[in-house]
Amino acid sequence: MLPHGRTVVLNEGPMSETIQARVLRVIATTQRIPVEKVKPDSTFEELGIDSMDSINILFDLESEFDIEIKDEDAKKIQTIREMIDGVTYLVDSKQNPSAQTATE
Repeated sequence: MLPHGRTVVLNEGPMSETIQARVLRVIATTQRIPVEKVKPDSTFEELGIDSMDSINILFDLESEFDIEIKDEDAKKIQTIREMIDGVTYLVDSKQNPSAQTATE
């Protein structure tokens, strides 16, 4: 995973949103809640996200970022921060394939 607080800005998506902003937007859209209510340090419980909701969010994140989230990794995610860090890691690995090989 990435060090806490690391920000990666992509040139994809609306106005080069950060990965964090895009993840928060996807969660808000999927859950039909205002994006202002979705904070990086929120838990799934606080946002009323159950296991079925989290699966739908993960599918939407895979589509949004063109990544694949492994089932065993998805099961470990408990907070929005972990989701942001995981997506950031996968996007970073996709953009720098040699970085992924070095960490495996």
